[in-house]
Amino acid sequence: MPELIPLPIDYATWLLELKSRIHVAQQRASLAVNHELVLLYWQIGHDILQRQHNEGWGAKVIERLAQDLRNAFPDMKGFSRANLMYMRSFAQAWQQENIVQQVVGQLPWGHNLVLLSKIKTPELRLMYASRAIEHGWSRNVLTIHIERKLLEREGQAVTNFNARLPNPYSDLANESLKDPYLFDFLGVGKDADERAIEAAIVQHITQFLIELGAGFAYVGRQMHIEVGGDDFFIDLLFYHLKLRCYVVIELKAGAFKPEHAGQLSFYLTAVDEQVKAEHDNPSIGLLLCKSKNKVVAEYALRDSHKAIGVSEYQLIESLPAELQTSLPSIEQIEQALLMHNEQGASD
Repeated sequence: MPELIPLPIDYATWLLELKSRIHVAQQRASLAVNHELVLLYWQIGHDILQRQHNEGWGAKVIERLAQDLRNAFPDMKGFSRANLMYMRSFAQAWQQENIVQQVVGQLPWGHNLVLLSKIKTPELRLMYASRAIEHGWSRNVLTIHIERKLLEREGQAVTNFNARLPNPYSDLANESLKDPYLFDFLGVGKDADERAIEAAIVQHITQFLIELGAGFAYVGRQMHIEVGGDDFFIDLLFYHLKLRCYVVIELKAGAFKPEHAGQLSFYLTAVDEQVKAEHDNPSIGLLLCKSKNKVVAEYALRDSHKAIGVSEYQLIESLPAELQTSLPSIEQIEQALLMHNEQGASD
């Protein structure tokens, strides 16, 4: 048994700091290895593309290359014929090495396969890649967000934020809203009224917050306010941590009507007067309607002095049928890419 010796007073604190530094170093080393591997895959894919173009390489040559690489590096996975074809597809999708160096090289290979198989345009792939890096999305989460068209829906609400809020605050506020919102997780029928939807939202508040997006914190439902001796009740009240303001959400089971904006404007004034703290920014409002006429919504918000957005919500899944809602396996992703690559190799 080792002899116990007296330790310096600050030893425990230093040890904790040292463990933290080692953990960070391990993470950086892991990221560096991943970056080098993805870059290697891109370089191999780039070489295959060039040789196919210049020398007419066919599928048989790639099959021989896979066998030779496996023989040369028996302990290294990733040199199957199928994976070489994915490398080719990867290099074809990202023809500039600097994008691989700076962006997609920071993502694991499995994430890159999801981006290639699920998204057709490089611009949108890059947007999802950047967001996955920013928020540390797993492959599962990345897949779900792509299938639910998260980025395509962001910033699509009808708002008057540009006229009512200063830049860059107005840009952040616009980006914080979506259109439409997908509430298929609520488990209510398409003809549900406002109260039924509210109750379901509170019951599934975690999933609702995920759908709202980063920064929203739940404050309460049917929040009571008293104005001039009369009682009023706000459907849903949230606080946005990045915007540093309260967000008043009103649900409407039917189509948007101009008078809805007036009611929400009244609630925003009440929240600013009775709830908002001195350091908070002015509150913003979101009208969630079953449907809206975009022109009518724009007209209604034009003369409103409060910052308001109007979006539709959908209670049932409305994404194209060909999109799978469950996480595809690596094998399914690889099969889809393989078919694409086979076709490309034969061209």
